[in-house]
Amino acid sequence: MAWIYLSIAIVFEIGFALGTNATKGFTRLWPSVFTLLSAAGGIFTLSLALKTLDVGVGYTIWTGIGSIGTVILGALIYKEKITPAKLGSFAAIIGGVVLLKIAAGI
Repeated sequence: MAWIYLSIAIVFEIGFALGTNATKGFTRLWPSVFTLLSAAGGIFTLSLALKTLDVGVGYTIWTGIGSIGTVILGALIYKEKITPAKLGSFAAIIGGVVLLKIAAGI
């Protein structure tokens, strides 16, 4: 169940990051509301996941996969460029996530 909570937390994390850009400095009401709810949802579901996952594993996966999702969706939504350096970073993050899951015995 912890991995399901962590997956939900990752979705909230991506929503929070993308929403923060859409708020234009928290001057737009609905993007600001969305962003704050995403932040709260992400922290809440992460806390549920961390009841059984090690904090080092859970938090690192949350931020790492959240970062990848944010870059990919940022490219799709905001037309940000995905460079070779970003692709190499994705590979490193994914490799780290896989190794953390192995280390956690999952």
